[in-house]
Amino acid sequence: MQKRNTQQRRRAIIDLLTDQGEVQVEQLASHFSTSEVTIRKDLAALEDNGLLLRKFGGAVPMPKEASELADAALSKRKQAIGALAATLIGDHQRIIIDSGSTTASLLPHLNHKRGLVVMTNSLQVANSLLELENEPHLLMTGGTWDKQSHSFQGQMAEQILSAYNFDMAFMGAAGLDLDKGTTTFNELTQLTQSMAKVASKVVVMAESEKLQRRIPNIELAWSQIDVLITDDQLDDDSRARIEQHGVVVMCAPHQQGAGGTN
Repeated sequence: MQKRNTQQRRRAIIDLLTDQGEVQVEQLASHFSTSEVTIRKDLAALEDNGLLLRKFGGAVPMPKEASELADAALSKRKQAIGALAATLIGDHQRIIIDSGSTTASLLPHLNHKRGLVVMTNSLQVANSLLELENEPHLLMTGGTWDKQSHSFQGQMAEQILSAYNFDMAFMGAAGLDLDKGTTTFNELTQLTQSMAKVASKVVVMAESEKLQRRIPNIELAWSQIDVLITDDQLDDDSRARIEQHGVVVMCAPHQQGAGGTN
């Protein structure tokens, strides 16, 4: 009954938006006698389906230009990587999601996972998780805000992480080195190391073009990584070299990015 009521309310929101040209969260909460948090989740779900565009305090119809910009901001390859990564996650698992645009591509595909416990050092990831239909139990690392990585870092974050254990950690990478592992411009790699230590399985999500980047700092060695999820543009030689380090390589087909309901 609740699911049906949710779908009915969302259809009614689209009808109101079509009639009025703009809707406000406060107005919708009053109209449907529900909370503003619920309405924000409705608007987030409708935006994910391309039916409207959220703005501060409400929503407007989705113009064609905005849809095209959204597609450009999150590449099809990243969407495919996120969809494939989500297939590794079962209900009631404890996971870490690191900051970054590629790890963020995982979030829309978590909407139907139940009972998740998610730790993150990213405000963007945290806000997106709270808008999911099945809202997970959210944990934040805390720590010191790092402007370069747009995430929390530092000893406090590391100490908080050390008090937990997780099934999986999903990590991004600024670069990939075939011989050494993931690389980064940021010299603050301690938190990444801490995330890897408290997770039973470390999953790196990175587009294959990251192999072309020469970046000085090693973040995670291949020996610390269990799975690399990348796109289907990875050449066979590079895949073989990575697999020689004992890493499982999963290549997401381009078409897989069209989903979002895993």
